[in-house]
Amino acid sequence: MEDIRLRLIVEGIVQGVWFRESTRKEAERSGVFGWVRNRPDGSVEVVAEGAEERVRHLAAWCRHGPPSARVNRVHEVEEVFKGECTSFDVVYR
Repeated sequence: MEDIRLRLIVEGIVQGVWFRESTRKEAERSGVFGWVRNRPDGSVEVVAEGAEERVRHLAAWCRHGPPSARVNRVHEVEEVFKGECTSFDVVYR
């Protein structure tokens, strides 16, 4: 199975609803590495690396998120796999 890297920008009601922590937990369950952070515009950004099937599973989960989230749109960009992540973290910046 090939390793891939995806960058997702998740729009909607996704801040203040445990989206980041829920994404971290789902990524850990799925065996995906990377990070998630809030963006100033109210969206959430996710960078995910790992086995293609697992990363795509996380991307599909992000299309609805936790129960209190309301996802309107997900922008998905496939990037060059870097293998630089060894965990999945919530980034505060």
